[in-house]
Amino acid sequence: MSKIFTPTNQIRLTNVAVVRMKKGGKRFEIACYRNKVVSWRDGVEKDIDEVLQTHTVFANVSKGQVAKKEDIVKAFGKDDQTEVCKEILSKGELQVSDKERQSHLEALYKDIATTVSDKCVNPDTKRPYPVSMIEKAMKDVHFSVKPNRNAKQQALDVIPMLKTVMPLERAQMRLRIMFSGKEARKLREKIAKLAGTVESEEWNSGELSMICLIDPGHYREVDEIVRSETKGHGHLELLNVKEVTEGEEML
Repeated sequence: MSKIFTPTNQIRLTNVAVVRMKKGGKRFEIACYRNKVVSWRDGVEKDIDEVLQTHTVFANVSKGQVAKKEDIVKAFGKDDQTEVCKEILSKGELQVSDKERQSHLEALYKDIATTVSDKCVNPDTKRPYPVSMIEKAMKDVHFSVKPNRNAKQQALDVIPMLKTVMPLERAQMRLRIMFSGKEARKLREKIAKLAGTVESEEWNSGELSMICLIDPGHYREVDEIVRSETKGHGHLELLNVKEVTEGEEML
């Protein structure tokens, strides 16, 4: 019986996710493990070996056709296969079936709603909304999920849209800030303007200790004010990542 040879420029792979990129008039593809492409792009997965099935650039993964070296050099200006794979991985288009795409979008939609529910509250009750209510509101504002962006980024995008159809605000952070010196009162005014609520403040021998609630978006600004204007002598302590009342807001 005659032997069957696989051509040397062909590699057969199974259970593969393909990322495709067209450059210099040629098509280039890489073979990746499923569920790892998005993790790599989100910065969750750092090990390229966990993403790539093989450090090989293909002309066609499904046919096992390896890209010609001269085509790679002409298109990318280099012949380092791993570096070219990384470029295709970051800029290329992930090829998925319609069923996979729909499943991914549905999961991402729920992740976005869950992130909003976790980060936001009803300003009247200080309670979070159920995820199902956030999902319904997202449909009401016709929010369109972007498959190549992560849930956290898109949650921040959709929050302003949701505010048009429901009372919603970011859950606030509770901070304790302590500082002293002749500029203390001026510093106190700056922080009070950024704080949503000053819960308490206590002066003791020229040192001020204040507890306040701030929007998470102002945290870095407050931190910078305390560090720079007290020349490192002030103290900022995060007491609660978010200030919410236990229990969900019900319909």
